[in-house]
Amino acid sequence: MKPINEQTFLITGSTDGIGKLAALQLAKQNANVLVHGRNKEKVNNVVEELKLKSGNKKIEGFKADLSSLNEVRKLANKVKGKFSGIDVLINNAGAGFADEKKSKDGYELRFAVNYLAPFLLTHLLLPALKNAAPSRIVNVSSAGQSPINLDDVMLEKKFDAVQAYCQSKLALIMFTIDLADQLKNDNITVNALHPGTYLNTNMVRRSNINPWGEPESGAEAEVFFATSESLKDTTGKYFNVKTEARANSQAYDEKARKRLWELSLELTQLKL
Repeated sequence: MKPINEQTFLITGSTDGIGKLAALQLAKQNANVLVHGRNKEKVNNVVEELKLKSGNKKIEGFKADLSSLNEVRKLANKVKGKFSGIDVLINNAGAGFADEKKSKDGYELRFAVNYLAPFLLTHLLLPALKNAAPSRIVNVSSAGQSPINLDDVMLEKKFDAVQAYCQSKLALIMFTIDLADQLKNDNITVNALHPGTYLNTNMVRRSNINPWGEPESGAEAEVFFATSESLKDTTGKYFNVKTEARANSQAYDEKARKRLWELSLELTQLKL
């Protein structure tokens, strides 16, 4: 890969928590950092804060609400309009247990933000990722995983926020495995990681959970997967922080992954 100071990194959900800390770590290495959040004022404030703390002026902000697939499309178009190449995409943004039930499109919110948004955004940014190859996609998943009921992914029959979160994070791992296989000849790696359990972030605190660890460790793991030379040939894997791990068994069920992929194309109206 190119030197970090010549690379462009897009981190979704980077106005807070581990995403913001990862953006700062990369900014301090003089990378081109694209910050994303859903609140324009907060995005602008974080961009200025990162510039001040890092001394790096190559930081830009992008506003989009990932609970709207239309806004995901607009985000992709804005990014591609400014950057012909993206070296690393970190799908970090997420919705937790305490967030509202429905997305802007009427889908179950956690499934929409944690899975459908990165599924769509990643596909729309593939031309830019291919232009910058060798490039990387890092999907921030979770050790909290639950099998997906593919006949009721929106959990309309019996809603449970924890199950919704856990199935959305498993879906992201299933996407990681399939996309890695599809991109194996394009010099683009795709990996998923659990950044740490109940780190001290707004999402965890809003869920009334006492944090178990500090977010810096999760940010350091994200940056490791985005930049480490030791991972240049690693793809299609799931990691518990930095240790390769086995995901829920459904992730390795080809029929389930195929059904999920077809459903995802239908829900996002993505034409491949």
